[in-house]
Amino acid sequence: VQLVESGGGLVQPGGSLRLSCVASGFTFSSSVMTWYRQAPGKERELVAGINSAGGITNYADSVKGRFTISRDNRKNTVYLQMNNLKPEDTAVYYCKLILPRGGYWGQGTQVTVSS
Repeated sequence: VQLVESGGGLVQPGGSLRLSCVASGFTFSSSVMTWYRQAPGKERELVAGINSAGGITNYADSVKGRFTISRDNRKNTVYLQMNNLKPEDTAVYYCKLILPRGGYWGQGTQVTVSS
């Protein structure tokens, strides 16, 4: 299993970024995928999740209305569109494959929201 995130960077408050996670080594189209984040000094937290077909999504309260998770099963890729970013969104963002017992993590991509 390999999960490779990209798309992070430095953005000003109110700006947007789109994260991508390209997956390989498993049947992506049958898998639940999620995005987590970890800010300095804080525990890793679930940001958003999406079911295998892409029709069911869920979000942390802190990002509802600003972030959108989506997937393209033809490209084995899951996305996180982040709009109206705030300084408190600064964190390392991780893609995670969900399995019945545990899962697999990507290496993470840094998102920094600062003026």
